[in-house]
Amino acid sequence: MSIVGLDLAGVESRPTGLCILKGMKAETSIIYTDEEVLKRIAESKPRIAAIDAPLSLPAGRESIEQRTNLHLRECDKELLQRGIRFFPITLGPMRKLTNRGINLRRILEDKHFRVIEVYPGGAQDILGIPRKQQGLEKLRAGLEKAGVRGLDSRMSDHELDAVTCALVGKLFLEGKSVTYGTPEHAIVMP
Repeated sequence: MSIVGLDLAGVESRPTGLCILKGMKAETSIIYTDEEVLKRIAESKPRIAAIDAPLSLPAGRESIEQRTNLHLRECDKELLQRGIRFFPITLGPMRKLTNRGINLRRILEDKHFRVIEVYPGGAQDILGIPRKQQGLEKLRAGLEKAGVRGLDSRMSDHELDAVTCALVGKLFLEGKSVTYGTPEHAIVMP
């Protein structure tokens, strides 16, 4: 059985990183469209899909376009309390990513796939792995130190973040993770 990690882009014209993790061996690629995402997930038949994108709106908010003072979900508040920085889902470009993430989650769950929201930057902080901003070589070396195999120097930042997403999905299945927030508005971290 495999685990899918997805570093989802906000729009289909930008690269999305995909990782299929089998055991601890990662296979990565760059994809673009929702159709490609759904096809690759269906083909790999994962135990879980771990997606780097907001997969829910704050409780009480009906849409991302709604003008309201509700900007943070409970899981977002818990991340802030733990000093983990992120972009709020109502911030400019995050709006498109949030809509895309929510839509893909709905489709995948309708097809009976298990889906969780993850945040690779925060996971890297917790696991002591350098983030991409510190250099892709350092990020790759950190993932290798964590036990991931199959990585190479040609992998993009999107692919390496997707590997991190898949690793968090594996930790979740092994009971080695923490879920912040509520069942409807949750983010999984190591």
